[in-house]
Amino acid sequence: QVQLVESGGGLVQAGGSLRLSCVASGRTFSNSAMGWLRQAPGKERECVTSISSSGITTYYAESVKGRFTISRDNAKNTVYLQMNSLKPEDTAVYYCAVRSGSGRVTRVSEFDYWGQGTQVTVSS
Repeated sequence: QVQLVESGGGLVQAGGSLRLSCVASGRTFSNSAMGWLRQAPGKERECVTSISSSGITTYYAESVKGRFTISRDNAKNTVYLQMNSLKPEDTAVYYCAVRSGSGRVTRVSEFDYWGQGTQVTVSS
């Protein structure tokens, strides 16, 4: 049974930073692409960023390029999201997600599992 547990969310002022972590369990994820999704109130869930199994290939939504950085530690089955220069429009529930295979992932539908989410609120 795949389980993804996110942590690190919270309330931060605009311009601040947060680091999200996600620990995956239930299987080996070293051959799986991982990523972060987010869903703001009244909006569809979107793929924010993803990282290939090797960590070499990444994808970032245009809205977060240059501000967010995804990384992973396969030995710890953990994926991270460093979020800098946060904006009020980044406010959302952030979900860790895993794809059964590797490769570059850019869409929500390409992920097979996701966690319960962690709230990120950016005040102006």
